[in-house]
Amino acid sequence: MPGAAASGAAGAAAAVRPPLVAHLVDSLDSADAENGLLNLIRHLPPERYRHTILCLRDQGEYEAGLREQGVEILKLHQRSEGALHGLANALRLYRVLRRLQPDLIHTRNRSGLPAQLVAALAGVRLRVHAEHGRDLSTPARASRRGRLLRRLLRPLVDHYIAVSGELEEWLVEAIGAEPARVSQIPNAVDSVQFHPRLGPAAAVGPPGFMHDGVFVIGSVGRMEDSAGHLTLVDAFLRLIASPHQAHQRLRLMIVGDGPARSECQAMLNRAGAGARAWLPGARADTAQLLRAMDLFVSPSLREDRANPILEAMASGLPVVATAVGCNAELVHAGFTGILVPPLSAELLAAAVSDYCRIPEMAARHGARARSQVIARHSMPAMARDYLAVYDALTGADTADAARREP
Repeated sequence: MPGAAASGAAGAAAAVRPPLVAHLVDSLDSADAENGLLNLIRHLPPERYRHTILCLRDQGEYEAGLREQGVEILKLHQRSEGALHGLANALRLYRVLRRLQPDLIHTRNRSGLPAQLVAALAGVRLRVHAEHGRDLSTPARASRRGRLLRRLLRPLVDHYIAVSGELEEWLVEAIGAEPARVSQIPNAVDSVQFHPRLGPAAAVGPPGFMHDGVFVIGSVGRMEDSAGHLTLVDAFLRLIASPHQAHQRLRLMIVGDGPARSECQAMLNRAGAGARAWLPGARADTAQLLRAMDLFVSPSLREDRANPILEAMASGLPVVATAVGCNAELVHAGFTGILVPPLSAELLAAAVSDYCRIPEMAARHGARARSQVIARHSMPAMARDYLAVYDALTGADTADAARREP
């Protein structure tokens, strides 16, 4: 019966679903790694892989964008640290993975490491772990524990992804990962969404914040790193207190939320500079706000802040960044920006002053920054690299399963 045979074949084809990738993230309230995940899923062909996001915490400003892509988001409601809470968290994740039965789990950074063991116990055959950066403010003892945990769990990880050459070298040299099991995949940015302003800057912020002739120093990212953001505020206050006329047109915009936000606002208010700064918290219109800036500053002590830097570069902004992690691979000193030591308000202020006083240099470095992003950090290229890692693992797994069949 040809008709029945054709119908059966069609039904079998429809029953073959793309492999499911479970992405474990800490939260969806960050403009950094998690926004990069949104961009990645948008650029991966939906007929090749399905995606589910397991969110350890509840916050989620990027949740709506992911759901628009048809991505299921499961909140694990992770509780605070402690042996009992840790066991409860692991059991909750174990049950979710047993129910989902993903083909591959993709964890990220230190917070995702324990999930590698849980996934192995839950029968998830393929396991990928990505390192997006390290926190240089982490105490030495905690840093040693992190390295030990990574080394202990190394046999469970099928493949590593590092977003920079420095992290790739660290995984091989410090963690002991086999070089063949590590792929360097740089972060990428949507250069269509993030582009230079085409006319006068938009009148953002409260009344009086923006007007003709102001020079806006901007920063974007979760404000967890109080030391770094307070250094930026300190540098800003030094500049506006100086007698140089160009510094009187400075404005400060810090986009993002976190523990450091209230500290920074209080510091500005104590100095009487509250009207010259705007700290709006987390925003969904980052691209528009970047186009209102004249200079981007990344004062962080963390290494996983590449996405905001790339978005700023795509927006045609010069960048002043701390010389940590992959920042030196993104910001070419004297060509697209300036690198400064962490926690040096004096040198940070000097770098900002150079751009404020020499607008031609700011325009030149900003144009070069955008050209660099378009040439080296395109979304299609990043998606192809991730697809190659997933394909290599799922293809090998399928072949192994076929060989085991009687």
